[in-house]
Amino acid sequence: MAETGNEYELVLKAAWCYYMENYTQQQISQLMGISRGKVIRLLESARNEGVIHFIFRQEDQSRMVIERDLVGRFGLSDAFVIPTPARAADLTNSIASAASMYIANHLRADGFLNIGYGDMTGMILENLAVNRRSDINVASLTGGVSYYLPKVRSEVFSMHLYLTPSPLILSTPELRDALLHEPSVQDVYRMTLHADMTAVGIGSMSEDATIIRNGILSKTDFALLKMQGAVGDVLNHFIDADGNPVATDIERRVVSTDLEALQKMRNVVGVAGGSVKVPAISAVLRHHYLNVLVTDEVTATELLDYQPES
Repeated sequence: MAETGNEYELVLKAAWCYYMENYTQQQISQLMGISRGKVIRLLESARNEGVIHFIFRQEDQSRMVIERDLVGRFGLSDAFVIPTPARAADLTNSIASAASMYIANHLRADGFLNIGYGDMTGMILENLAVNRRSDINVASLTGGVSYYLPKVRSEVFSMHLYLTPSPLILSTPELRDALLHEPSVQDVYRMTLHADMTAVGIGSMSEDATIIRNGILSKTDFALLKMQGAVGDVLNHFIDADGNPVATDIERRVVSTDLEALQKMRNVVGVAGGSVKVPAISAVLRHHYLNVLVTDEVTATELLDYQPES
């Protein structure tokens, strides 16, 4: 729909400040005397109405080739590769921003999104909270996700949450098995089977892993997992180089959707980056747990060159 003259001027001013003057959305809101939600809608109109145009440079074309190669090599339905940030500290946030854009563009209005545990999925939800215009329904694939939920004003965004009411890892397998049969947990599980999309992070065996920083597992636990052949995790199921779950006591106590169920879900988007995660991402891709991969250029290039140890 074409904008009216007055609306067009607002679109033009918001787009100029955002893309040419590097103002934040909040600064534009204050400058123009409008809500941040209105700024978001004006910027989206600028893209949709052709007020701004994006031209791919040669290096951007090379990323498209990498995306094509990832799709062909690992049997994906899609891949989204972003430029690797100059600062390593910006990598997680940049990939999460890209993933939220991908999800926002592919998830239907009022759609259902599954999420797992982790810093990356928390950042994705925070970005969706700011940039998505329609409501979203979020179902948890694991316990322990309450730490990662975004805190946003209801007038900016509405998120309907369906959470597994449980810690991520319980003290005994018997307690885990009993909890999984609770009606409230079963209700959330049934919802996840029918979701439109699923977003999962991929963990490495680095000592900086989220699950260690949060004190859920110890460094000794990690050392034992490495000795048993673990190269990383998805949905907190630790996997070997072929993507098979590693049989451990932790596996029997974790509250998480099993990997066979994950493979049956629609539009599973894996989101991860960094050289330390290449073995884990490779294992996840080789076992075909994902339909889509969102990552950065350096990681993608290393993935295409990576040869797992036999």
